[in-house]
Amino acid sequence: MAELKLFKIGNEVKELKSGSTTIERELQNIIEKNMFEFFGVRFLQSEYRIDNGRMDSIGIDENNCPVIFEYKCHSNENVINQGLFYLNWLLEHKANFKLLVIEKLGIKEANKIDWSMPRVICIANDFNKYDEEAIKQINRNVSLIRYKKYDNDLLLFELLNTNTVAPLESENAQDKKYSDKTFTEQYENAPEEMKSIFEDVKDYALSLGDDVSENTLKLYKAFKKIKNFATMEIYQSKILVNFRLDPKNYALTEMLRDVTNIGHWGCGDLQLTIKSEKEVELAKSLLKDAYEEN
Repeated sequence: MAELKLFKIGNEVKELKSGSTTIERELQNIIEKNMFEFFGVRFLQSEYRIDNGRMDSIGIDENNCPVIFEYKCHSNENVINQGLFYLNWLLEHKANFKLLVIEKLGIKEANKIDWSMPRVICIANDFNKYDEEAIKQINRNVSLIRYKKYDNDLLLFELLNTNTVAPLESENAQDKKYSDKTFTEQYENAPEEMKSIFEDVKDYALSLGDDVSENTLKLYKAFKKIKNFATMEIYQSKILVNFRLDPKNYALTEMLRDVTNIGHWGCGDLQLTIKSEKEVELAKSLLKDAYEEN
């Protein structure tokens, strides 16, 4: 991989030299203590033991999907295969994960678990071209993230590649137990005018950068880099877009509101209601802000 160059500018320009953390555990401790800030994932447990090994870190993301973290500190480690092994185990032992969530976060949060998009995040000082190509052939959600440490207090994460697959079909049938219609049902039943507006806004979100991916969850579609920056819902007469932005920085209106203390699906505290083409340009402007700030 090409080396990133980071410079400190002032009276003179100084290049900051990068390196890896001293030991794997140091990196793991930093991430586990700041997992939500870094990746939008609530940390559950370190060194989660299973029958044939232990997962480095395990959590649940802002979409309520299970997330496994695996750290690679040596070039000969096959961290991708290891992560996939643990993910397959988790899909076969969902009750174990639910018990862990109950223990750490309570039954209310455990009942929100979404098994349609479980994923593995592999973090390493570097990956090779074969790693990036390998995940494209895997029918699982896998992200490769490179880290670099500069001096004593700078840590950089770079999303190298992410493989996003369709929601697990086996989970879709379980959506029927919810009173809310699923996102897919809402989209299929929406008028063509709403679908056209939705696709326009969606395409713009995806055009913001090569690092943007879309995830279709039970009740909404999420747009993310390393973590969500916006989510969208579609209904018969409106589209709701939630942005990971501070509402205090925007002029609120009837269509643009602060939902910090209002229950809602998806991420973010700023919500735009789109009822016609008139709101599309504002949606795109807010998407750009959310993308750049996250």
